[in-house]
Amino acid sequence: MAETIKDSATSLSAQNRCVFEHPELVACGEGKLFGAGNAQLPLPPMLMFDRITMISSNGGEFKSGLVQAELNVVTDLWFFTCHFHNDPVMPGCLGLDALWQMLGFYLAWLGHKGRGRALGVDGIRFRDQVLPASQQVLYELHIRRVITGRLVMGLADGVVRVDGNVSLSAKGLRVGLFS
Repeated sequence: MAETIKDSATSLSAQNRCVFEHPELVACGEGKLFGAGNAQLPLPPMLMFDRITMISSNGGEFKSGLVQAELNVVTDLWFFTCHFHNDPVMPGCLGLDALWQMLGFYLAWLGHKGRGRALGVDGIRFRDQVLPASQQVLYELHIRRVITGRLVMGLADGVVRVDGNVSLSAKGLRVGLFS
């Protein structure tokens, strides 16, 4: 599908969709999904999910939006070789980064313009680990609100689950879009 993503006209069709596969997420990282100069996901290996399985502007805990994504865990993921030597574990900060990535994607999906930047988080709690033997990481982002004005900013809470167990929870995630 990435081959068909050529210009900013595609962004209109992206806003009508609620599922995005890996080639489309890579196209977003290349600036092809929402148009040049607008929010982009990082490219692999920093892209921290394989697919977005649900995006909605009115779902979630606060009825202001919901984004769900998945990462298939395979033993040769890049971070397992360096974090830590002979004790591989996914860095918790990468789970947090995935939630920020999803929030920036959500703002662009809504049609807002500008480059996304993480602006902070109010609280994080680590509870479980993503190990090479894990199967799948599920990310869930509950949008609290979107503020529009000189700055577009999304506020959300998120949860990261590994094989069904909560691995990380984050409150007060913030991402802004800058021209």
